Formats: sequence, C-alpha cells, structure tokens
Amino acid sequence: MNDISPDEEIDRKIDKVEEILPITHLFTLGLQHVLVMYAGAVAVPLVIGGSLGLDKQQIAYLISSDLFCCGIVTLLQCVGIGRFAGIRLPVIMSVTFAAVTPMLAIGANPDIGLTGIFGATIAAGVITTLLVPLIGRLMPLFPTLVTGIVITSIGLSIMQVGIDWAAGGKGNPNYGDPAYIGVSLVVLIFILLITRFCKGFISNISVLLGIGFGFILALLMGEVSFSGLENADWFAMVRPFAFGWPTFDPASIITLTIVMLIVFIESMGMFLALGEIVGRPTTKQDIVRGLRVDGIGTIIGGIFNTFPHTSFSQNIGLVSVTRVSSRWVCVMSGVILVLFGLIPKMSILVASIPQFVLGGAGIVMFGMVLATGIRILARVNYSTNRYNPYIVAISLGVGMIPIVAGNFFHHMPSYLQPLLHSGILLSSVSAVLLNLYFNGYHPEKKPDEDDVANAEDVEEGGEQVKTGA
Repeated sequence: MNDISPDEEIDRKIDKVEEILPITHLFTLGLQHVLVMYAGAVAVPLVIGGSLGLDKQQIAYLISSDLFCCGIVTLLQCVGIGRFAGIRLPVIMSVTFAAVTPMLAIGANPDIGLTGIFGATIAAGVITTLLVPLIGRLMPLFPTLVTGIVITSIGLSIMQVGIDWAAGGKGNPNYGDPAYIGVSLVVLIFILLITRFCKGFISNISVLLGIGFGFILALLMGEVSFSGLENADWFAMVRPFAFGWPTFDPASIITLTIVMLIVFIESMGMFLALGEIVGRPTTKQDIVRGLRVDGIGTIIGGIFNTFPHTSFSQNIGLVSVTRVSSRWVCVMSGVILVLFGLIPKMSILVASIPQFVLGGAGIVMFGMVLATGIRILARVNYSTNRYNPYIVAISLGVGMIPIVAGNFFHHMPSYLQPLLHSGILLSSVSAVLLNLYFNGYHPEKKPDEDDVANAEDVEEGGEQVKTGA
C-alpha cells in the first residue's frame, strides 16, 4: 500500500535540486556563478601574495592554485565521493576572508612564512574535520528565530561587499568615482529590466547579462586592462607543495583552527539559508556533510598552495535571484573553476572585469539573502512571546558593530580580532545565548516550535494574522 499523498508524489518527481538542465544552460548558469564569486576568490591570494612580497609569477600561481582548489572542493560539496559527499545543494566553495588577518600575521613571521600558512591550513583542516560531528549536535541551538537572525546578519554583512564593488572596490584610488557608481546603477537597472520583461532561461541569466553589459560599458570607458594576458601560459599544472614542504607551527595551527570554527558557524547559517531558498530544509546530517567538506577542502587547499575554504554567500544570493536550484549548475561551475586554474589565460581574462561592473549585480544578490532572513523572521511569534523582539533587536544590533564601526574593538587583544570583526559570528552567538536565556533549550522540539507559538491565529487590528510557520 502506498502511503504517499499525490502532492508528495509530485514533489518527489519535481525535485529542482536534482534537475539536470540542458548542457548549454548548465554552462551559462555555471559561468554566471563563477563570475559572481571570482573577484572574491582571487582577492585572498592577491592580498597574501602582495603582503608577503611575492613576485608576479608567484602570485599568479597562487591564484591558479586557488581556482583549481575552489573547483575541486565545489565538486566535493555538490556531488561528493562516498563518505566524502557534501551537502549536495547548489553551493560554490572558495577561500574565506575570515582567515586573511591571522594568515598575514603567520606569514610575516620570518621563521614561518608562506609555508607556515599552508602547514597551519592543513592541520586546522584535519582538526576541524574531526570536530564536525560535535558541531553537528549544535543544531537544536538554531530554531527558526536564531536561524532568521543568522541569515539576516549574513545579508547585512555581505551587502557591504556589494556596496564596495559599486564604488570601485576597496583599495581603488578612485573609490567612489561617479562613473563607477553610474555603471553599477546601469547594471542594476539592466538586471531589473530583464527580470521584469523576460521569462525563462533569459530571466535566469539576468545577472550574467548585466555583468556582460557592464563590461562592454567599462571597455568603452577604457577601464578594462588585459595586462599580463599575452605572457600567461595556455596550460599550467597545479602541483602540491609547490612553495616547499609545509611548516607546522603550534601557535599558527591553533589560530587557524579557531578561525575555522568561526567559519563553521557562518557556513551553518549559509546552509540553513540555502535550504530555505531551494525548498529543501537542511537536517543535522546535511549540516555535518557540508561542514565536513569545508574541513576536507581546507586540507586540500593547504596541500595545493592555497588557504581555508568555505561556502561562498555571494552565490547563495544568486540562487535566490535566479530561482535555479539545480546543484548540477554548481557542478558545472566547479568544472569551469578547475579549467580556469589550469588555463592561466582564462583566469586573467575573467579577472579583467572591473569590480564596479559587479556592483549592481552584488546589491541585487546580497539583498536577496537579506530578504530571505527577513522572510524567516516574519514567521517568528512576536505576539504572545514578548522576549523575541528583544532577541532580534539586540542580536542584529550587535552584529552591525563591525559593519558601522570598524574600530569599535580596536583596543581589544589582537588574538580576539578575527572573532570580533565577524558580524555574522557576533549575531549568531548573541542570538543563541539570548534565546537560551529567554526561551530555554528544547532539543526535542522541531526547529520552528520554539518561536511560532503553536501556529495559532492572533487577532490584530481587526484582521486575522497568522503567527505560525
């Protein structure tokens, strides 16, 4: 006897996450994901290489290694191999910005240097991978209320990236040039026009078309540089330990392990957000598999001359914009990234896209992550639980500190800086602690039962307002 209802039968058949699109659609949508994450992916090796005084050829090799590893780890996350299967959602993996400051400190030590960064990356990946099952048990600490706060704080934090892009990118001597802002605005309008008046596949690639249109404008303005393209190789193999055997320094290992644990909390929030967006709520097992690939990806990164890896929140926003939930799109992105890592000319060509071209697209995508968080918070019970508004207000306020007041924690100990400069971490910790204080710990409940007040209707302003999920 079949106990599955007709609606459930239809849902099983139409699983958008497992949908395999035509190859041309997969390639175009996959390339769109790569263009969105590319600037962030190459920024970390550029910063590390430049700060450590590496020459141009060495920095180029760091970038190729980075892209190659991003592709490999993305494939692990979206497809996986046996026990190393990831979360199997549309996720793009890349190096994390959270580790930049401690890695610069490690690299600046003349007794450790770049190989010390790689050694600490490998060791931190091993340690945190072993700790993943323990972290998976923290899921009861993330009911709907806390999840909504975490996802909203992710949207608020990454919106700063989109705004910086629109102004020309951090470090640009002409930051805020009206021409940059103008092009970003035109790209934004172009994306909105396509979204409003086009349908189907064209609507799904609105961000890619907007970036392409903005690139043409930047080319006509003379703001595109192809320097280094003629000298780049057509093919270059990425070798493990190309900069020498890694150095394992205990203090550096502890530092990056702490950073990775912070990154795990952020990744957990991103996985929860993605599950909400694609209509496949993430379970404890999903979170464990996803975080395990974060750890394994970090080990792979250290072996292949790059840095700690995590899921990229920019691309979660893109999934929300395009409404294309197929993980096979990100599998194609992984293949493209591997090819970019092996074909330096392609890497330089994509890197020539100015950041202000990405600005308009960034505001759309990152705003969609923020909107997802707000939508989740709208399901929370504020009518009969008077504590929930306090939890939301305080947690989001604390999470805004690094965004609106960068020097707020300037006099705190240096070893605390990576923690205190993550608005996502501050919001998450605040929300978890305040929820425990006001609402208690209820591991036996479903994720949304702490906040939704029995899904009852509440009279408000003469109308029935649904407070349930």
